[in-house]
Amino acid sequence: MQQHITSAAAASRKLLPGFADPVNDAQATFRTALDAMAHPGRVVETTATSGVPTGLSPALAALLLTLVDVDTPLWLPDGIDSGVLDFLRFHCACPIVPSPSLARFACVPAGFAAPALSACHPGDPAYPDLSTTLLIEVESLEAGAEVTLSGPGIQTRQALRAAGLPDGFWREWRLNHQRFPLGVDVFLTHGRQLCALPRSTRVEN
Repeated sequence: MQQHITSAAAASRKLLPGFADPVNDAQATFRTALDAMAHPGRVVETTATSGVPTGLSPALAALLLTLVDVDTPLWLPDGIDSGVLDFLRFHCACPIVPSPSLARFACVPAGFAAPALSACHPGDPAYPDLSTTLLIEVESLEAGAEVTLSGPGIQTRQALRAAGLPDGFWREWRLNHQRFPLGVDVFLTHGRQLCALPRSTRVEN
């Protein structure tokens, strides 16, 4: 019994903190995420702070703390650091599912392979909002090859220079866009930065 208590105490000491002010920090991060969704391809920055498990970025950790809870199944790639699982189970209490097709959110930290967009849940014709939202950590949101985006929320054109996207991502994105109103929404993150790609967004080149 004493050994169990000691082990639990040691584990709790290692667990990284969530938001310092859970309500206000989650609200601030949610507003940032909504702003990104309202302006596809525009890079914005998270301001809320929390513990950041090995393998996540501050923006990725903030999005997960804000968007994922007991009612939102989450997919993570095999081989993820156990500290990430402990962090999410404690702060979010989210179920971890074995396939992105079963997930409301799918999280791809740096260095892991992202699932194909077609492997994620596209939503249902009656409930397109039940689709998977994919969160991908990239190498940069400012130093990649430029693509031009258009569509709702973009006045004329929006340039995006994301580096480190999965191979064939923009080809898959064109197919994803063709499924609208079904399809997958994506957040790209790097450090404290993030940008959103709603399924309604078109890539021009």
